[in-house]
Amino acid sequence: ELKQEIARTLTADNPHIPRDIVRFSFKERAYKLVDDMDQTAIHFTLIGYLVHKDSDEGRRQSIRSSPETEAPLEKEKVPVEPPVEDSAEATEEAEAKDEELTGDAGAAEEGAEAAEAAEAAQAEDAEEPPPPKAPEKKLANQFNFIERGSATYHNPLREKGLQTDPAPFETFSDNVNQWLIYDAYMEELERIEKVKEKEKAKPVAVKKEDKKTGRKLSYVEPHTDSLSKIAKAAKIAERMVNLNTFDDIAQDFKYFEDPSDEFRGQKGTLLPLWKFQYKKTKKLAVTAISWNPKYKDLFAVGYGSYDFLKQGHGMLLLYTLKNPSFPEYSFSSESGIMCLDFHSDHPHLLAVGFYDGNVAIYNLKKASSQPSYKSSAKSGKHTEPVWQVKWQKDDMDNNSNFFSISSDGRIVSWTLVKNELVHMDVIKLSADETTMQGLEGLQLQSFGSGTSFDFHKKIDYLFLVGTEEGKIYKCSKSYSSQFLDVFEAHHMAVDSISWNPFHLKVFISCSSDWTVKIWDHTIKTPMFVYDLGTAVGDVAWSPYSSTVFAAVTIDGQAHVFDLNINKLEPLCTQLVVTSKKNKTTHIQFNPSYSIILVGDERGLVTCLKLSPNLRKKPKEKKGQEVKKGPEVEIEKLEKLLSLVRQPVSKE
Repeated sequence: ELKQEIARTLTADNPHIPRDIVRFSFKERAYKLVDDMDQTAIHFTLIGYLVHKDSDEGRRQSIRSSPETEAPLEKEKVPVEPPVEDSAEATEEAEAKDEELTGDAGAAEEGAEAAEAAEAAQAEDAEEPPPPKAPEKKLANQFNFIERGSATYHNPLREKGLQTDPAPFETFSDNVNQWLIYDAYMEELERIEKVKEKEKAKPVAVKKEDKKTGRKLSYVEPHTDSLSKIAKAAKIAERMVNLNTFDDIAQDFKYFEDPSDEFRGQKGTLLPLWKFQYKKTKKLAVTAISWNPKYKDLFAVGYGSYDFLKQGHGMLLLYTLKNPSFPEYSFSSESGIMCLDFHSDHPHLLAVGFYDGNVAIYNLKKASSQPSYKSSAKSGKHTEPVWQVKWQKDDMDNNSNFFSISSDGRIVSWTLVKNELVHMDVIKLSADETTMQGLEGLQLQSFGSGTSFDFHKKIDYLFLVGTEEGKIYKCSKSYSSQFLDVFEAHHMAVDSISWNPFHLKVFISCSSDWTVKIWDHTIKTPMFVYDLGTAVGDVAWSPYSSTVFAAVTIDGQAHVFDLNINKLEPLCTQLVVTSKKNKTTHIQFNPSYSIILVGDERGLVTCLKLSPNLRKKPKEKKGQEVKKGPEVEIEKLEKLLSLVRQPVSKE
C-alpha cells in the first residue's frame, strides 16, 4: 500500500456539477450535450449591510444626513421651462408686436428691467431660511401611572396602613388601585418580553424530503451565527494542516512495524508518536485519562495536583489523534480534577471527580464552559478528594447513574433524576473495625480511606475496593455494612485495581509498595507478584489479550508484560519521561489501535505504539479448530492459572 503510486491532478473543474446534461437544439433539431457548464463553487455567502462612503449611494446618504440640507425641500423653487408649443406661440406674438411697436423700444427695455428685478426678489425670498418651529408641548401619558402618581401632592401609598380618619379613605383606595393596575401592567410587559426571547432562541423546524423513501422529514435547524457556520470547515482545514505537519508520525502510526523485533527474541519496544501538551496545563499533573467508547481517536485528560500544598485550579481537555496540536474541548474548574469516565451508551456524557469532594457531569453536546450537573454540600458531596468515578447501567427507571469513591470512606451512587443529582451512600469503609480514644474518654469511630474501585464486567452487583491501608475489599451493592471478602493485598495505598476484561475471576492491583499483583477473587493469596523497584502509579489490562498488561512507575518508565510469553519479567521496559524530576502518573490502552497513552506530572501526554512482539496472537495448530474472540483469551489465562498454585515472585 505504501509503494502504490496515486496520481493526483489539480484542476479548476467543479467535481460536483452534473454531468452529461442534454438539451434540445432548435437550430440542428436534435438533442445536444451541454459543454459550457458553470464551474463556480460558492462555499460561503454573507449579505452585507454596509455601503462604501465613496460610492453613489454613500454620497447620497451623506448629503441627506448633512445639516445644510435639513431645510425642507418643498420651499425650494426650481425654475420651470415652458413647453415647446407655448414658447413657439409666444415668439410669434412677440415678433408681431415688435413690428407694430418699433417706436416703443425704450419702454420695452424698462419693462424687461422691471421683470428682472422681480425675479431677483423672488430668488432672495427662496434663499431665506424658514422660521424656526415652535417646540411642541409634551402631552402627559395617561397610561403612565408613575407620572400620575408624581403629579399628586401626596405620594401614592404602596402598603396598606391603618386609616383612623375616614376622610382620606377615598384617596387611599384610589392610590392602591393605581398601583395594582401598574403592577399588572409591568407583569404583562415582562411576560411578553420572555415569550419573545424564547421565540428567538427556539430552533426552526425545516422540512426535508428523503430521497430513498420519498417521505418528508422535519428536522430542527439550530440558530447559528455566521462564525459558527464556518467553524466546521475551519476545523477540517486545521486538521488537514496538522496532518501535513505530522505526516511522518501518521505514517508510522498506520504502517510502521519494527523489523528489529525478529532479532530481539521475545522482547519488544515502544515507538513514540505524538505528544499532547497545552500551555495552560504545564504546571498541572495528568490525574486521569479515558478513551471515548464511540470515537476511537478521542480521549479526555484530567489535570490537577496530587500535592496537598499545591492545590489550585484544574482543567479538563479532550484531544483527538487527528489534531495533536490543540484540544477539541477545553474546560476549566476551580478545583483540581482527580478522575473521569465516559458513559458507554451516551458517549457525550463525562463524569468527573474533583479534589474538593464534588462530582460533576459534563455534556459535550452543549456549548457551555460549566458542567451541566454538579453536586454541592446540600446534595451530599464528599468531604475529601474523589479518587475514582465509574458509570453503571441505567436503573429500572432508565436514569443514568455513576459511583464515586473518596478518602472519606464513602462509596456513593449518584443518579440523574429530573436534571438533578441525587446521592445514596452504598457503603462506608471502616478502618479495622476499631474505635479511637478521643478527648475526655470519648470513643471515636475511624473510617477507612478508599482510593480506587472497579465493577465486575458481568456480575453487576460485585465490585472491588482498594484502600489507603493497602487492603482490598470485595463488596456487593446489596450489602451496605458487610464485605464479601477482605484481601491483605499491599503494605501501602492501592493506587489502581482492575478486573480482567476476559476472565471473570482475575483482577490486578498495583501499589506504592513497588508491587503489581494478579489475583483470583476466590483465592486470598496472589497468583503473580511483580516487584518493579519503585512506586507504581497505574496499571491497565490490554483490550486485545487476556495476558497482556502495562504499568508505569514514578521513575518515568513504562513496563509491558505478557504472561503467555514470560511469566517472570516484562517484555519491554522503556523510559518515557527523560527528566529526573518528572514522574509518570497514568497509562491507558486504546480500545481499537495498538497504542498506549502515558501521562506525567508536567501535563504532557505521550502516545506510544506497541511493537509486534508486544501484541502477538496465539499460533494456529494444524488439525485443530481455530477459536476466535474471548474464548481463546479465557482458555489461555485459564491454563496459566491452573499451572500456578503458589505465588510466583520476580525475585
